[in-house]
Amino acid sequence: MKKLLMLFVVSTFAMLTAHGLYAKTSSTTKPADGKVLAGDTSLRKTMDDYARQYPNLRLIDDKCPHDYKLVQLALLLDTSNSMDGLIGQAKSQLWRIVNELARAHKEGKDILLEVALYEYGNNDLSPMSGYIRQVTPFTRDLDRISEALFTLDTNGGSEYCGHVIGSSLNRLRWNTSGEGLKMIFIAGNEPFSQGSVNYEAACRWAAERDIVVNTIYCGDYRTGIATYWQHGAMLGGGSYFSIDSDRVLKGISTPYDDDLIMLNDRINKTYVPYGKQGQENLARQAEQDVNAAKQSAAVSAGRVTTKGSKLYKASDWDLVDALEDKQVSVDKLEKKYLPEELQEMTDEELNTYVKKKKRERDEVKQQIAELGRKRDAYILKKEKEAAGEETLGSAVLKTLRTQARAKNFTFE
Repeated sequence: MKKLLMLFVVSTFAMLTAHGLYAKTSSTTKPADGKVLAGDTSLRKTMDDYARQYPNLRLIDDKCPHDYKLVQLALLLDTSNSMDGLIGQAKSQLWRIVNELARAHKEGKDILLEVALYEYGNNDLSPMSGYIRQVTPFTRDLDRISEALFTLDTNGGSEYCGHVIGSSLNRLRWNTSGEGLKMIFIAGNEPFSQGSVNYEAACRWAAERDIVVNTIYCGDYRTGIATYWQHGAMLGGGSYFSIDSDRVLKGISTPYDDDLIMLNDRINKTYVPYGKQGQENLARQAEQDVNAAKQSAAVSAGRVTTKGSKLYKASDWDLVDALEDKQVSVDKLEKKYLPEELQEMTDEELNTYVKKKKRERDEVKQQIAELGRKRDAYILKKEKEAAGEETLGSAVLKTLRTQARAKNFTFE
C-alpha cells in the first residue's frame, strides 16, 4: 500500500511539473545535488563546476558554424541491455527522417543538415565518462551516421540523461546563428533524474542556448511522466513522447520501391572517388546500401530517395560533387588516388569524364526525385490511415515539422 501511495505522489508531482506549475512557483529551483539554479549566471557556474569534474563536459575549443539554413540534430540513444529495439528503430527510420528534411527550405533556399550521435548507459563505456560516448560529432556525411548506428551494441547499464545532454551541449559544434534549428532527441527507459549531473541544469542550459531538448521515453506514457522525462522536455523547450521501442519496423512498402532500388545501381556508377580516403568512403557507401537492404526493401528505397536528394553530398571524396562545389580543381589532384583507369588521363580528359558522370547523375536524380515524391505521398497517406502507437521515427518527424516551422522553415 505504501508503494502504491508513493507512486501516486510521484506521478502527481510529475504531472504538475509537466504543466509548468513547479517551474512557475519560483525563479530558482533546487536540484537533487543541492545546487540552486537562478538564471544564466548560476547555470553557467553549475555547468562550469561539472566541466571541472568531467572532461566530456568541457566546452569544445573549436570554431562553430554560423548559418541561418542549418538544421542540427543530436541523437542521444540509450544502449543499455533492453534497448536493442530502440537501436533497430533508429537504423530503419534514419532515411525516412532525412527524406522529410529534404523537403525543407529556409527563405526559399535548400537547408543544410548535420547529425550527431551519442550513446549512453552502456557498461562497456568508461564510468569516468558517465557511461557516455560521442559516436560521431556533427557531420553532413549521412553514410557515417548510418555506419555508426550499425556499430552500436547494447550492454549494461547506468543511464545518466543529465550527463549526456550536458556533454552534447558542450562537446558539439553548435550553430551560432539564432535563425538555425538546433535539436536534441534523447531516448531511453530509466528515470531521467539519474546520475550526478543534474538534468534540470542541463536542460535549462540547453534552453538558454536556443537548443531544444526533446525526450522520448521507451515505455508507458505515465511512467515517463513520473520519472521526469516530460519535465526534462518542458525545461528544454521541447516535446515529450513515449514509444514502444520493442516494436519491429520494416517501413511501409510502396509500389515505387523496386524502381528506386534499381536506380540505386545507376547512381552508384556516377561516383568518382578521389583523395586518400576516396576508396574507403566509396566502400562505406556500398556497405550502407547493404545495411539498408538487410532491413527491408522499404528501408532500402528510402535510402535511395535520400541519395537522390540535395542533402546527400560527398564532396569530400567524390570528384563529381567536389568539382561542382569548387572544393578541388583537376589540375591539383593527386591522380594516384583516382580509380586506376583514370590515373593516366590528361586534365582535359578527366574534366570531360567527370562532366559526363555529372550529367548521368542529374538524370538519375531527376528520376529518383519523381519516384520519391510519389513514394512520400503514398507513405503519408498510409501513416494517416494507420495512426496509432508512436515510434522513434514518428516522434522525431512530428517534432521536426513543428519546431522547424517555429523557426520559419517551410516544407514543400
